[in-house]
Amino acid sequence: MGEMEKFEWTEDLSVDLREIDDLQKKMFALFNALIDLKESDAEAKECANMISEINEYAKYYFSREEEILRENKYPELELHSGEHKHFTKHTISMRRIVSEDKENLTYESIRELHDWLVDHIKEHDLLYVPFLRINRFIQEADRQN
Repeated sequence: MGEMEKFEWTEDLSVDLREIDDLQKKMFALFNALIDLKESDAEAKECANMISEINEYAKYYFSREEEILRENKYPELELHSGEHKHFTKHTISMRRIVSEDKENLTYESIRELHDWLVDHIKEHDLLYVPFLRINRFIQEADRQN
C-alpha cells in the first residue's frame, strides 16, 4: 500500500480574509494529520478521534465564516450554511465507520473530505469575495463622509 501525497493550500483558495484563509490552512493540516495516522500503526480509535477533531474544527471554521457573512448581510447565507452542515454530517458518519475498523479509513475517503472542502471554497466561498469587497468599500466610504 503506497503513501498518499499531502495536501497543500494554494493562494487560489484565498477568500481575501486572512482569518478564514488561516482556518482553511488548518483544515489542510488536519487532513494531513489524518493521512499520517492512516499510514502509521495508529489504532481505529486514534483515527476516529482525528476525524472528530476535523469535525469540531470545521464547525468552528464554518461558524466564524458564517458570522462574518451574517455581519455583512450576505444574501446567500442560509444556502451556504446548509453546505457546511452537509460536511459535518459526513464527518460524523465517517467517524462512526472508522471507529468500527481502521481499514474503513481509505485514501479515497480522506481525499473526499479534502476535495469537498476545495470544491466548496471554489464553488461557494469565492462567490462571497466580491460581495464582501464591495461591502468593505461602502463601509470605508461611509466612514470618510
